[in-house]
Parts: sequence; C-alpha cells; structure tokens
Amino acid sequence: MNVGSEIRRRRKALKWTLEDLAGKVDSDTGNLSRVETGKQGASEDMLRKIAAALGCSVAELFAGAEGATNIAPTPMGARRIPLVSYVQAGHMTEIVDSYQPGDGSEWILTDLELSTNAFALKIKGDSMLPEFREGDTVIIDPHVQPLPGDFVVAKNGDNEATFKKYRPRGSDKQGEAVFELVPLNEDYPSMRSDINPVRIIGTMVEHRRYRRK
Repeated sequence: MNVGSEIRRRRKALKWTLEDLAGKVDSDTGNLSRVETGKQGASEDMLRKIAAALGCSVAELFAGAEGATNIAPTPMGARRIPLVSYVQAGHMTEIVDSYQPGDGSEWILTDLELSTNAFALKIKGDSMLPEFREGDTVIIDPHVQPLPGDFVVAKNGDNEATFKKYRPRGSDKQGEAVFELVPLNEDYPSMRSDINPVRIIGTMVEHRRYRRK
C-alpha cells in the first residue's frame, strides 16, 4: 500500500469526500485524486497539510502505508474544557456563567457535547483505586444528573471537591434525597449526605488515563 492509499483510507474513515479534504489543505480534487491513486506524488509541504488535516503525522502516513493497522483516525476535539483545581471545583456550585479565559489552570480538548459549565479534574490520592489512578483526568458536567453507579464530584465540608461513586439511599424525614459517596478502595470510608455536609457538583462523562513513564 502506498502513501496515497493510506491517505484515502484515513479520509474514508473520517467519512470525508475528496472535496472535504481539498478544502482543508487548499488543494483541488484532481490533484488529491492523483495522489491517492499513486499517479502523482505530493510535495513535503502538501503531505504536512494532509497529515495535519487527517489528525496524524507524516510519519504515520508512511507507517500506515507499510502495512495494515488496527487504528482508525478520529476527528480532533474542537471544544476546550478547563482543567481546574480541587478547590476551584469546590466553588463550582456558586458559578453560574460559563468559564472565562484564565479560570482553568490549563485546558484540554474534547469532542463531547457538554454544557457550558463542564470542567476537568485530575485525580488525587488512591481512594478510587483500582479504576482511577492518581493523575488520571475526568471530565465533569454539572448539568448531568447522576444515576446509581455513576461517578460524581461533590463539594465537601472543607469547601474542596471529592470524587466518588454515587449511590442513592432514599429520602430523609424531611423528604430530602439522601445519597452515599463510595470510594472504590475499601481502605477509605464512605460519606452519607445526611451525616456529612456534601453536595453534588457534577457527573463524570469521560475518564482519561495516561501511560505512566
């Protein structure tokens, strides 16, 4: 398989037409068609543009041309989500407007459909092992109501955020919903909303784990 075939494979995986790709790399369909069929070579500059549009590197185009791959390209996320600290997350229940520049310590990209108040947190500690390790990133949406078994961020009595599994426990005498926040690591205690001052901030909609060096 040549580089042109790899370009075509990746373009098809993204469900793009030749016109779609041509518009993204400032070329025409005739040139791209000849590149994909191997009738015409592409300049180094054009290969860089094509690779960037397809969300890969030029090296990956050549590597894919050498043999079959079990990796399919996916469009890059276009939505920026602020990565905030645990203390910032603890104040989320008082934030009404969407984030402004500078509200996050850094930003991550996602292609999820989220509310304007969505944010990301890095996991701290080992209370959610083995599923969540320290340094993992979770994306939280305050507008998603948790279901039994979901993972949530809640505001604790120290005005910080805690990340735990959500477990409803019925209602109290005043009719208020009671829930339990459960760690996955059995060495840590659970928290109940009728005993501890905790309030749900948002529900996890994505979990990202990174390779440890």
